[in-house]
Amino acid sequence: MVMSTLTHALPRSDARPTTLRAAFAVLVLAMLPAVLDQTVLATALPTIAAQLGSIGDVSHLVTVYVLASTATTPLWGKLGDRHGRRALLAGALSLFLLASAACGVAHSLEWLIVARGVQGVAAGGLMSLAMASVGDLVAPRERARWQGRIATVFAGAAVAGPLIGGVLVEHASWRWVFYVNLPLGLAALAGLWRFLPAGTREPAPRPLDVLGAGLLAVASASALLALSWGGETIAWGSPELVALAALAVAAGAAFAVRERRAADPVVPLALLGTPTVRVAAAGLFLVTASLFAVIVFVPVLLQVSGGFSPTDAGLLLATMTVGMTGATTIAGRRIARTGRLRRLPVLGASVMASALTGLALAAPSASPVLVVAGLMVFGAGFGLTSQLLVVAVQNGVERTRIGVATSTTAFFRAFGGATGAAALGAVFAAAGRPVADAVQTTFVVAAVIAAVAALVMTALPAGVDRDAALRDG
Repeated sequence: MVMSTLTHALPRSDARPTTLRAAFAVLVLAMLPAVLDQTVLATALPTIAAQLGSIGDVSHLVTVYVLASTATTPLWGKLGDRHGRRALLAGALSLFLLASAACGVAHSLEWLIVARGVQGVAAGGLMSLAMASVGDLVAPRERARWQGRIATVFAGAAVAGPLIGGVLVEHASWRWVFYVNLPLGLAALAGLWRFLPAGTREPAPRPLDVLGAGLLAVASASALLALSWGGETIAWGSPELVALAALAVAAGAAFAVRERRAADPVVPLALLGTPTVRVAAAGLFLVTASLFAVIVFVPVLLQVSGGFSPTDAGLLLATMTVGMTGATTIAGRRIARTGRLRRLPVLGASVMASALTGLALAAPSASPVLVVAGLMVFGAGFGLTSQLLVVAVQNGVERTRIGVATSTTAFFRAFGGATGAAALGAVFAAAGRPVADAVQTTFVVAAVIAAVAALVMTALPAGVDRDAALRDG
């Protein structure tokens, strides 16, 4: 594929290592509040429930955030392609900080839910725009190494988040769970203007497809609500759930029709038709779905069957990041040296399937040694899939479409997580007791999902390696 000569980044010959490292650090710092916010809040939910509502009510704080961020992610990606990512990233970060302050001063649950929704809208921009900006800054052959570093930061935030939340709630107030975003965000905001290149805007962008963006938001929000509420808040097969599903299908169909006719679609259907994007989106959907078996049910197994405290179970779960960090580091260096990445996601998903099979065999005993070994192997497999698929997509599209391509894959990843949580939760509930047997069944199903992901990703085109081997002049 011939890469577009238009660029949003520094020319490769002018991108000094110190400048590149500073710009990358700023991007990570810009994403960090959104990443931490998802994990820090979990520890504070019981305290918020005691002051502002019931534990059932505060669960909406999580739901509205996920809905808003997922539904708006493709729009942020499109806007970044049209108007340049630095200005949009600064706007998203400013909105996130304002919403964080509003969350901190909230005195009613309704106020807090609305502010969390605004936070979610901004978080959709922070994640997709920052990831796309890495594609702007770094040559194709180097992207895997830098995206792997982002994965490492995410993993660290996932471990540190609950611990930070616990300290803040215990020694300050649950409001500081939101206030802590402010110094991080302000530092990132200053760094964006100093270190991130201004980028290039489209010379004469056509009118934004507002109708298409609205239809996508309705379709995705309805589908996510159906997945989140099904079997818990709303019974499967109930009229309310059927209505949500019908709305999601109708809005999705209308969105597809609209995108075929729009002059400048939010998500060009031709983009989804390209083999690299199509396979990567399906792969991300499946591997993220299987990931939730580990995130949700390993702590359940360790606490119920192994007798571990929630904190100890969380620390054991964190060992997964060791494998993830090692795999992404090694893969990034290999791709930078050889330019080959096509087979690595297939290998990663196969390793995930093997690790889940091992965790299923270890479930009856809940042996911490076996569980930790399985987690580290699973983390290594996941490290070879998620970020490398994003790299494959960025390398396979023109530079002027990196934003919409990256946000599209992020959209499918979010849906994979929601679908996996709902489907595997239903499997766990149907399996009954004892808990170890139910978790074992859930791991087996997740292993099958990961194996299907490996099979799907064998369809990655040979051009993926060619695109990864390109070096911009």
